[in-house]
Amino acid sequence: MKNIAIIAIAFLMTFGQAFAQNKKENSKKMETTEQYTFQLSEKVTRQKVSFKNRYGITLSGDLYLPKNAGNEKLSALAISGPFGAVKEQSSGLYANQMAERGFAVVAFDPSYTGESGGKPRNLASPEINTEDFSAAVDFLGIQKNVDREKIGIIGICGFGGFALNATAIDKRIKAVATSTMYDMTRVMSKGYNDAVTLEQRTKMLEQLGQQRWKDAENGTFAYGPEGNKALKGDEPQFLKEYYDYYRTKRGFHKRSINSGNSWTATTPLSFMNMPILTYIKEISPRPVLIIAGEKAHSRYFSEDAFKAAAEPKELVIIPNAVHVDLYDKVDIIPFDKLETFFIRNLKQ
Repeated sequence: MKNIAIIAIAFLMTFGQAFAQNKKENSKKMETTEQYTFQLSEKVTRQKVSFKNRYGITLSGDLYLPKNAGNEKLSALAISGPFGAVKEQSSGLYANQMAERGFAVVAFDPSYTGESGGKPRNLASPEINTEDFSAAVDFLGIQKNVDREKIGIIGICGFGGFALNATAIDKRIKAVATSTMYDMTRVMSKGYNDAVTLEQRTKMLEQLGQQRWKDAENGTFAYGPEGNKALKGDEPQFLKEYYDYYRTKRGFHKRSINSGNSWTATTPLSFMNMPILTYIKEISPRPVLIIAGEKAHSRYFSEDAFKAAAEPKELVIIPNAVHVDLYDKVDIIPFDKLETFFIRNLKQ
């Protein structure tokens, strides 16, 4: 719709669609019999867990443990992302791989999404999603088989930015890695490649304000159209890559917002003036590992975050990889590098 088109300039690059004011949540979705988009390793156990964040929202997670751990206290990791995904997708795959390498790992659904609590559904907040990582650290740190002095986090896609933000503020986190990261506050407020002008930003905020009036009058929240809608063929290549992951058997999950569900239309509001990487230098002297694909449309977010971070830091560019390759392609994702990084840096 024309009166929503300006909002889409920033939002389109992440979700691939403009907003529709009256479209409701839970559009038609592909049927699937698979709960998880990957196979659980024979060397790993998985169990459902839940824990509350500082706002009292109950988060749902899966705890992955190596079967051969014995009674030793383990180093631990918390993983979430991509933005709009669920724990049965990429974050669970990462958790499965890292547990196989000897870590206790919780992959969790962020607040308001997946099986986690919070209303309205399918809402995001840079502050609350940052807090979700710290809540996962709370959970890991009180497990009897976890060494609370050896906890790190991994953020995928948009949760890479939240992971960096959480590590800056939460000194309990000893090391952080991001994979194919987005800075969601930057892309929402400035658009892809920072292309949004001040005039366009002002119009976005005006439109969002008008949407709030409509929501208040209706007594409910409007939702955008389904995530990653069927392709017409003339979309940018990266939108085709998103579709190939989220809307096919490769990565589809019925609870994933990106697999045909919808965000609230006013979700961008809290992202517009809260730059989450402002304090990235304060992660130091704890180490940062940033991983990106050579051909990823999102690569500049990783490179800029790397430049802004203080030492110790490392940037790994995966040859020929696009953004979504680092969601699930286990032969491309550098799990050995992640294992080495966390073994070396999760120290007391």
